[in-house]
Amino acid sequence: MKNKFFLAAACFLGSSLAVSCQDSSHEEMIGILQKLNKESFTISHPFKEERKLAYCDSLLGLQKNGQNSYIRIEKASLLLKAGQEQESVNTYQKLIRQLDPMAVDQLMPAIGIAYMRLGERSNCMLNHTGSSCIFPIKDDGVHKIRTGSKTAIDIYQEILKMHPEDLESRWLLNIAYMTLGDYPKKVPKQFLIPNLKRDSALYTKPFIDIAPSLGLNINGRAGGVITDDFNNDGYLDIVTSGWDLSDPMHYFENNKDGTFSDRTAHSGLAGITGGLNIQQTDYNNDGLLDIFVLRGAWLSGKFGNQPGSLLKNNGDGTFSDVTIPAGLLYYHPTQAATWADFNNDGWLDVFIGTESVVRAPNGNVSDCMLFINNRNGSFTNIAQKAHCNIVGFVKGVTAADYDNDGKPDIFISTMDGRKYLLHNISKPGGEVDFEDNTAKAGIENNERSFTTWFFDYDNDGWQDIEVSDYQFEHALSYYSAAEALGKPVPKAGNVFLYHNNHDGTFTDVTKQAGLNKVVYSMGANYGDMDNDGYLDMYLGTGNPDFKSLVPNKFFKNVDGKRFIDITASSRTGNLQKGHGVAFADLRNCGYQDIFAEMGGAYIGDSYTSSLYLNPGNDNNWISLKLEGVKANKAAIGSLIKLTFTENGAKRSVYKTVSSGGSFGSSPLRQEIGIGKAEKIDEIEIKWAGSGTIQHFKNILPGQFLSVTEGVDNYKVMSLKRLTFINKQGLMCMPMTAVNQH
Repeated sequence: MKNKFFLAAACFLGSSLAVSCQDSSHEEMIGILQKLNKESFTISHPFKEERKLAYCDSLLGLQKNGQNSYIRIEKASLLLKAGQEQESVNTYQKLIRQLDPMAVDQLMPAIGIAYMRLGERSNCMLNHTGSSCIFPIKDDGVHKIRTGSKTAIDIYQEILKMHPEDLESRWLLNIAYMTLGDYPKKVPKQFLIPNLKRDSALYTKPFIDIAPSLGLNINGRAGGVITDDFNNDGYLDIVTSGWDLSDPMHYFENNKDGTFSDRTAHSGLAGITGGLNIQQTDYNNDGLLDIFVLRGAWLSGKFGNQPGSLLKNNGDGTFSDVTIPAGLLYYHPTQAATWADFNNDGWLDVFIGTESVVRAPNGNVSDCMLFINNRNGSFTNIAQKAHCNIVGFVKGVTAADYDNDGKPDIFISTMDGRKYLLHNISKPGGEVDFEDNTAKAGIENNERSFTTWFFDYDNDGWQDIEVSDYQFEHALSYYSAAEALGKPVPKAGNVFLYHNNHDGTFTDVTKQAGLNKVVYSMGANYGDMDNDGYLDMYLGTGNPDFKSLVPNKFFKNVDGKRFIDITASSRTGNLQKGHGVAFADLRNCGYQDIFAEMGGAYIGDSYTSSLYLNPGNDNNWISLKLEGVKANKAAIGSLIKLTFTENGAKRSVYKTVSSGGSFGSSPLRQEIGIGKAEKIDEIEIKWAGSGTIQHFKNILPGQFLSVTEGVDNYKVMSLKRLTFINKQGLMCMPMTAVNQH
């Protein structure tokens, strides 16, 4: 502790000492992560299956345990979790020959999913295409190596003959037939789940997963993503992370020619491992986007006690870990944080939600933290004093000004069955303070939840709340089957939508909005996929169970009144586990593509990331990059209002500068659709913190504008419209539908 004190103190003594301190802090964090990773390789860690496998083998090596079926069953399960599918099914086959029929009956679901995963490994991973595992499976997504799915079909049919009410097996049987191109025609009538290839009547042009062609298909486990401009060249880069302490980060720099380069080694991120979630920020107001890494999520006891990382952007393509000198070193499990200027002093603060397990004997118990920016590169935790030191299993946090009083508030989503809406009651120039307005606001009535965000889905100028239910007792295949068969599954994984009533209260409009559907969102975000000015949402789905083989979901916002499921027609329903999500115009063509960081918790449930290429549309748009002066430099929390005339009617679109949802980070540059409007009558910006209001009139769409607080004239950014390129040639051309002004 004494060394950390001197390290922190030395960092403020001068520039040369600060650089030395920065290097020292970076190396110290790498050492901490390596030490924690080494200590995690034990059989008591819930996700170190390779260590448990070694232990199983050592037990089986003892003569008295050589034929112990319980150990061999456990080994078969661990082999699957370790990604050794063939060895897993071989072990199960030996057990089938040796166990009595009752024991085999109980094992059949595990054997079925092992064969399903073998089919996925042989086809979707080792022979990956842009259609692999995209629900509904068709075209080059159909398995060419048929053994895995074919054997799984035989197993699931045997299970359903004995247990026709088994909805998990029924769902997986239908998916297995689909992987072979035989759904629905060859599915036995009594086991068929009809109409799985159909979604809403609203058709959308299909997106295409081009991550493999661009070298962006990282094969990894659950993790986060940021899409933003880290070198201030106007072109969006991509950063990803993986949740285990052995999983590396990746930094892909946009080459401005339709390709990306992996600059991880050069960037200094190579030794910075782990992080289920990552976010961008500008903590020191230098105009360079920094990275915040959140670790330890879902892990109980000592394994969850991991530090976060604040990675300072050095402006030369490299990052340095400054967590220790910044005063942000903690050891608590978390994946949830939100950056905002909570005291309106022009500097970004950070609220961090931790995961406490109060009732478990070895559970972590830690308060949520509110670190106020000291404006000198360091932070101070004032959560207790500010009455926001919540204790709960926090899975998502988000900040916005829900009552339009000029101060950012906080919404907290937990797995404890409690939600928190913390109203910012700070006095001007005074210390930060919050009060719990959850009951008053009327948003207490849903239970365990995960992803969340504030957004204005109906463009009325007031922030609404999305929060996703995450309460389950079965594999998620059960709920998907039940919904498809019309069986009641109340509140199962619904996307709860709370409409802002403009008076400090909210109304649950989930059912009216068409979101009372089975989803079970983990990573998710929102964006405007067709530039109509209404925010749509893409939700990554899943849980650690291999049988939770359900599609990610895409919902289109229809005029701010309801959401329609366009998963099937958009071709974005990947069946693999979906985590960090970002909407971003990576081509500078006005259309938001979707990057999804894929993969589950186990090594054997890893999968490749996806980049869904937007097919384009005929609507207009504007892109705004804001730079604060009195407000924080990144302008996070600033409010944008566009007013325009579309089809003879006056309307407005509202956006708040943020990275979007609680799990996945879209660019801070705001990409805003305006429908068929040919001119923007007015852009109004209310700057965060300072409250300064600026107006710009008669703006032509189809432009990238840079706006600096207090400067009367905006700058037009001259950016090339990119064509993505791979080794085989052109992937896509700039869309002809884009209006050139």
